[in-house]
Amino acid sequence: MARILAIDYGQKRVGLAVTDELRMIAGPLSTVHSKDVIAFLKDYLLHENVDCFVVGYPITMQNTLSESARFIEPFVKHLQRTFPHIPVERMDERFTSKMATAAIFESGAKKKDRQNKSLIDKVSAVIILQSYLEMKAMQR
Repeated sequence: MARILAIDYGQKRVGLAVTDELRMIAGPLSTVHSKDVIAFLKDYLLHENVDCFVVGYPITMQNTLSESARFIEPFVKHLQRTFPHIPVERMDERFTSKMATAAIFESGAKKKDRQNKSLIDKVSAVIILQSYLEMKAMQR
């Protein structure tokens, strides 16, 4: 079975998470600069089999797209053009940064680590991916 890769896209940084080959566990992969994410994915796909991208989608409390969606949609289109054989699914990313910050805090991380935005983006991607896996499990 192929992996599922989650993307928490931001204007500066992109958090990435991936499942194991059995799609049971979501784990952090990396954080890359937004301009480098496509090159990173091309390289990653040379070594790993991925058959689905899950992109965090910013939805407001009123169930409308947030302001940052205007940056994510062009990225999703670029992702689909670059990897046309890999489907892209969107996953609500509400509160993932806050949940990631709380998870890092609860892990006992030092203050410096808790303020590391790269770590927060990576953990946010894990939360998006875990939410996606849980949603798919409930649909079975």
